[in-house]
Amino acid sequence: MSGPRSYGRGAAVLSAGIGVTGLVTYTYFSLASHSLPDEEYGRISLLWSAVFVVVSVIYRPVEQLLSRTIAERSAQRHVLRVAATIQAGLAAVFAVAALALRTHIEDELFGGSSSLYWIFVATVIAYAASYFARGLLAGHHRFGAYGALVLLEATSRFAFALAVAVGISEGQDAVAFGMLAAPIASLSVVPFALPRVRRSPDPPGPAPETEFTLRHGTGFAAAVLLVMLSEQTFINAGPLIVNATEGGAEGAALAGFTFNVLLIARAPLQLFQSIQAPILPHLTQMRGQGNADGFNRTVQVTVRAIAAFAATVTLALLAIGPWAMDILFGADTDYGRWGLALIAVGMGLYLAAATLNQAALARGHTKQAAACWVASATAFVVFLLIPGWDDRVVQVEIGYAAGAAVLCALLYWVYRRAE
Repeated sequence: MSGPRSYGRGAAVLSAGIGVTGLVTYTYFSLASHSLPDEEYGRISLLWSAVFVVVSVIYRPVEQLLSRTIAERSAQRHVLRVAATIQAGLAAVFAVAALALRTHIEDELFGGSSSLYWIFVATVIAYAASYFARGLLAGHHRFGAYGALVLLEATSRFAFALAVAVGISEGQDAVAFGMLAAPIASLSVVPFALPRVRRSPDPPGPAPETEFTLRHGTGFAAAVLLVMLSEQTFINAGPLIVNATEGGAEGAALAGFTFNVLLIARAPLQLFQSIQAPILPHLTQMRGQGNADGFNRTVQVTVRAIAAFAATVTLALLAIGPWAMDILFGADTDYGRWGLALIAVGMGLYLAAATLNQAALARGHTKQAAACWVASATAFVVFLLIPGWDDRVVQVEIGYAAGAAVLCALLYWVYRRAE
């Protein structure tokens, strides 16, 4: 399952599951926005941002490590043991840090809510197993199970927001508990996928010359960790910085509004998992086989598809963007038509950059990719900290699009140098 058809088939299978997942996630926040006061909804959006900043930064490196390594060599037990050791160590470091910083996190991020704090800690720890499972499934090309896992995660979370919307339960804590239930429920997919994973054949092509060790795995994971930290900075720094600089209930409400705007960029990122999950093992195998033409063709076709998708979203937002956002999140605030379109343009550039990043990881250029991400994310944060803007949301919209353009240009330079 290493040829072009396997990549297309894997992307198609995941597109169905993750496409629905994106819609369900969007609906989760839409229900929460309509069911909760602005300040409480702002806390929910901040909880989501905090959870996914942490889990993406500390757990997705191991997902990518497993996906690439299993595609490159057989899934020997020591490969899984090394990855599991790294994942468990990262979860332990998080737990210690979260406990040490409890007062700061609870007061500054969650407005003194101890329940939101404990949901945050438990949710992040639960996602360690979920992301390990994703990497295992992607490396073995079990994309149907991968799609089912993320879909079950989203629907489990959605059920809690629905319960609040219809009056079965109430309050921000009930909505927040959905975030904890999601990764736990999603793992029910794994036992059904394990028998096929165990029967997976060794990957085609010559075996790697170097042995996979803890040092090797940690080096790759550390570089990808920087990539993931930068990625989450692009998506979540806007609401977090707005909340920190404005402060109080007004800051939380404005953070929620900013979060809604950036969902235009976040929701397609979930859909991009339908490409991201199969493309890394696919490109890794093509590189191992010496198929440079197929490698480049895969990247080019993917980037063109992203460009067409981003253009369609941009035109749609120019036509009905403010109306659609009012329907989904209420008409209490005004969504700017051109600002929404600018986010869509930035989303296209960002997804193209993410594709080029997978090509760099497949070639083993993790350090170069990490440098591009860190430089771009740092520039984005510096831009958001510039004072004097009358409209902080417009500042976030301009900064996101410009930062994505810089990131795409830098990663394209890395891609062309490697040809």
